[in-house]
Amino acid sequence: MRVQDTLRQWLAAEPFTLVMSSGFFSFFAHCGVLTALEEDGLPPARLAGSSAGALTAGLWAAGLAAGAVRDLYFSLCKRDFWDPAPGLGLLRGRRFRSLIRSASPVSRIEDCGWPLRVSAFDLRTLRTRVLDAGDLADALYASCAVPFMFHPIRFDGGLLVDGGVSDRHGLAGVDPGQRVFYHHIASRSPWRRRGSSALRVPDRVNMVSLVIDDLPRPGPDALEVGKDAWRAAREATLTALDSKFESDCLTPTIRFGADGRV
Repeated sequence: MRVQDTLRQWLAAEPFTLVMSSGFFSFFAHCGVLTALEEDGLPPARLAGSSAGALTAGLWAAGLAAGAVRDLYFSLCKRDFWDPAPGLGLLRGRRFRSLIRSASPVSRIEDCGWPLRVSAFDLRTLRTRVLDAGDLADALYASCAVPFMFHPIRFDGGLLVDGGVSDRHGLAGVDPGQRVFYHHIASRSPWRRRGSSALRVPDRVNMVSLVIDDLPRPGPDALEVGKDAWRAAREATLTALDSKFESDCLTPTIRFGADGRV
């Protein structure tokens, strides 16, 4: 079985799409991965994602450097997005959208410096919607609107919630044939059935996946843990760039523990 060049060489060889999965408050870890790529001079040509992955992808595509995204995340306080109100969810989501609008250099997806597609779930059609135009803050909020935690949002004729409902991997917006580097956050959701395809690293031609096991898991009441998740993901990604993988595999997967190679 032929061994491919290192991940760094694979990423540098041709333009690639960075895809980042959903994962409750895992935007810190996604930012760590993106930071490592930026530091190594390996920026993606396109970005896609779902939920937490969409948030980090969207802020970077809008023009924020990875360090600026990190600083925004590290400065987060619960009050910045916590706005309980009656409705189909605990939080109204206005503070969330205001936070994105104040941070983003652009207001619409089509004005982003890099092509961006994010996944959301439409409660009216019960299908994934891929958002590639329209208000950026509304689109990123829609992709992140965890059911029963955030109110759904009306967007372009739909009623949208978290993209991870039916496209946990965030791959729905990726065109066939694109080279993909995919960061997979393992799900710990009690709502997923054992053996669900949403829990597995997906198979896709011309895609290399990175899985970092045992990442620290921040949450609304444990935002400080996000710094540890960012550091662990950044360090694991920098190490992964020197890894070789078997190119004959359908979907090569590079797997690390948060504190080193598995």
